[in-house]
Amino acid sequence: MTNPRILPGTAHPTLGDAVSEALGTEPVECEVERFPDGELQPVVGHVRGEDVYVVQPTGRDVKEHLIELLLLLDACRRAGTRRVTAVVPYFGYARQDRRTRAGQSVGARVALDALAAAGADRLVVVDPHTPTLEAMSSIPVETLSAVPLLAAALAEHTPAAAVVVSPDLGAVKLAEHYGELLGRPVAIVRKTRLSGSNVKAEELVGDVVVRPAVIVDDMISTGGTVRAAVKVLLAHDAAPDITVAATHPLLGDRATDRLARLPISRLVVADTVPPPRIPTLPHRVRTVAPLLAEAIALPHGGEPLDTLLLRG
Repeated sequence: MTNPRILPGTAHPTLGDAVSEALGTEPVECEVERFPDGELQPVVGHVRGEDVYVVQPTGRDVKEHLIELLLLLDACRRAGTRRVTAVVPYFGYARQDRRTRAGQSVGARVALDALAAAGADRLVVVDPHTPTLEAMSSIPVETLSAVPLLAAALAEHTPAAAVVVSPDLGAVKLAEHYGELLGRPVAIVRKTRLSGSNVKAEELVGDVVVRPAVIVDDMISTGGTVRAAVKVLLAHDAAPDITVAATHPLLGDRATDRLARLPISRLVVADTVPPPRIPTLPHRVRTVAPLLAEAIALPHGGEPLDTLLLRG
């Protein structure tokens, strides 16, 4: 059996190269040409008969990165790969897993179908926004978790009196996982989303009085959810020592400015997308490269992934 080959896309080449280095292999050579109108044309190196893993998150510029991923998969398939796997640490469109009003599309299903049509034999994701990707996909999906990685980083700075906070009902299971790993209780904020960036937090369940808080979520996009949760915590007399942890630091739409204005002591994130630069806010970035490398090496050698998978 040949060694797995990593093909880093342009969305996060540093991560792709790190995964390749962790596996002890040379990355696949690839050039992505760009036409004057923005059209992309990838050209991949020799991959005939190889087991190729295309590493390409679809965050920040989701349209371009998703199209590039589809073209890379198609190029690999046409070049005669034995198998090609899409490694998408941050899977865009996962928020669109169902229709909430008439006339909407189901973006997650469209993206999954497109990956399969482009030639992907398997999909690897990390802490997706929806737990239903595997059920919606026509190809096998491996759903990994960066929570143990981030919890280990949090443990170094989490006081014994701290409480883990779910900023909305959708993050409760995630918060419970953090709570178990850190040995801390969990509190829950109930919110109402008024728009894509405007969130209203309405109530709090749990004891946060004079406790340091650790707000956890799968992603930070606009910062609106974090801002609403911080407001509720302070209104309920939580200690002014608040940590925020998230797997995917998308940080679009002036989110870094929003976070910098909040009384946040530190931010802990993974590098599923290129890590943020926030000079005014102490932050720590943990790389998922070893996690992805292990998730590639284990099944390649016929071993199970049980210890790496996201808990249901």
